[in-house]
Amino acid sequence: MSHHDTTQRDVVDILMADHREVEAIFVELESRQGTPERRRQLADVVIAELVRHAVAEEAYVYPAARRALPDGDQVAEHEISEHADAERTMKELEALDPSDARFDELLAHLTRTIRHHVQDEESDLFPRLRAVLAREELVELAGKVQAAKKVAPTRPHPAAPDHPPANKLLAPGAGLVDRMRDALSGRPTSMAKLREKQR
Repeated sequence: MSHHDTTQRDVVDILMADHREVEAIFVELESRQGTPERRRQLADVVIAELVRHAVAEEAYVYPAARRALPDGDQVAEHEISEHADAERTMKELEALDPSDARFDELLAHLTRTIRHHVQDEESDLFPRLRAVLAREELVELAGKVQAAKKVAPTRPHPAAPDHPPANKLLAPGAGLVDRMRDALSGRPTSMAKLREKQR
């Protein structure tokens, strides 16, 4: 194995980096600092990050778990149901002004749901995938996940399919429409874009 192989990030590295980024935004939102506009923007960013992350996991990571783990179907269905719960919450949160009392309530529910989900994946699913999948496959999955995130939706679509192959076929179309809406409304979908807005 060449040195190059060990420096490439695998799929677990990519997904855990997403988890850290989302957690940092949750921490800032929980501090209740900042203007209502800033809080709305942070909520938009966290929703976009979570939707992209979930779409990529459902397209590539959970199918890999189904193939590679003896209880893979059960694990995948459990994770998908947690995504569905989060997505319903995000859909409600999307429409609310931060001054609305339900904004903080829904945000707290979303934060709890996602923290539980992250704990689940990082303590159970991810180590198991690393144990059973070849390093090459983990690195290849990283590439697929990153490519999927580029074309994924940025807004919650609770009614959209969350199993292959339908999710892979429909996500890029929904993603395109979402990105057009984001561009027109100036909605930030990443911390980098939010920082650009504030220059």
